[in-house]
Amino acid sequence: MTTEQLYHQVNGVELCAQTFGDPADPPVLLIHGASASMLWWDESLCEALAARGRYVIRYDQRDTGRSTTCLPGEPNYAMSDLAADAVALLDALAIPRAHVVAQSMNGGTGLQIAVDHASRVLSITFVATTTGDDALPPPSADLPRFDPPDFTDPAAVEEYVVQATAAEVPGMFDEQAMRSLVRRDMARARNYESSLTNHYAMVFDGPRAGSFDSIKAPALIIHGESDPIFPLPHGEALRDAIPNARLVTLPKPATAYPPRSGASSSTQ
Repeated sequence: MTTEQLYHQVNGVELCAQTFGDPADPPVLLIHGASASMLWWDESLCEALAARGRYVIRYDQRDTGRSTTCLPGEPNYAMSDLAADAVALLDALAIPRAHVVAQSMNGGTGLQIAVDHASRVLSITFVATTTGDDALPPPSADLPRFDPPDFTDPAAVEEYVVQATAAEVPGMFDEQAMRSLVRRDMARARNYESSLTNHYAMVFDGPRAGSFDSIKAPALIIHGESDPIFPLPHGEALRDAIPNARLVTLPKPATAYPPRSGASSSTQ
């Protein structure tokens, strides 16, 4: 069962969320990376997880999609607020504990949930993310640099997002499907310029109660062997930093595997 997208008032902001499956099944909270609305968790992926007996929640974080938006370049929140929002959303849905999946930059949000809100976490999965250790390898030198687009020109914004995404998932890119996703994302966003800028401008605070070695929940790390942004040693460092964590590696960047509507790729 797929529900309509609903608004929830939490922590003084409005979050838009959507659920899939039976509320009696084990809940899975999906938290995508920086700038990504709920649409970047493809509906077919959410439905496939629900069909396997999971109650799936995807949502727009602040400054993405239909959720509360700040002016571009002026976010009034920190990463700890994004973690508190996720927990408050579980409260609004009457979910005491959930399996949490956090991707890319929002691995930091997942860390804060798993440490500072540990009682709410059944398990934590980190997808294509990092410990943030400065000694780890930098992004691939082959990654192109893109200048910010003219946000008054929708075609330029679309091209910017499409090309930036193509660079992040080399060899596993369906341009037609990506353009469709970006157009839908732009159409429903309250302020797409805020979506593309504000997560990078917020305060990056850390958990209060510890760090990766304080995580008690079962932890899974999913990482691509050829990830151009966070090379494989980042995933290995996560595995080593979290007690009893398990690392699963994929041949391509992990962000490339979830299916997208209209894409030719299949679920891996």
